[in-house]
Amino acid sequence: MSIAFPDHTGIANVTMRMVNTTAISTSPFTGVQQTQSYPNERWEADVTLPPMRRADAALWCAWLASLRGRAGTFTMGDPLSAAPTGTATSATVTGAAEANEITVTMTGTLLAGDYIQIGVGYHMVLADQDGNGTLSIWPALRASVTDVAAVLTGAVGTFRLMSDENGWNVNSASQYGITFSAHEAY
Repeated sequence: MSIAFPDHTGIANVTMRMVNTTAISTSPFTGVQQTQSYPNERWEADVTLPPMRRADAALWCAWLASLRGRAGTFTMGDPLSAAPTGTATSATVTGAAEANEITVTMTGTLLAGDYIQIGVGYHMVLADQDGNGTLSIWPALRASVTDVAAVLTGAVGTFRLMSDENGWNVNSASQYGITFSAHEAY
């Protein structure tokens, strides 16, 4: 069950992390390295809310409780990147599971660093793309898609809390501090 992300206070700080899964082996004799990449690419985020009074904090605390630890999910994205910097207003994509290059049909451009949503997946565009062609994305697709409309404005991913334990602090100025960590849910 996905629970709406509160927006009544805004966010003071978000640290977004791109997590890749790789193995590396280094020869003790030659120093030559071999690497192996695995398909477990995912977003992680640390969210810090602004200091707030009890009335606002109560809504956030209730939201955290409603997630029931790692059981519930919510949607979020980069708060300052709700719209692409490119000119594309719609795009249709096709790609195989674990692909980081997908076929896109669109009018306009998507620029490196723009975000798109494909199903519940939140993806960053890695290279400028003008019109139809091959679009490089991170993370790779988790499932195959055929002629799926990508969300360009308001793109978000589905996340879950990283811990079953969440809390808050209250300082001597009667202000609440709330911080939580999440990772992509898939």
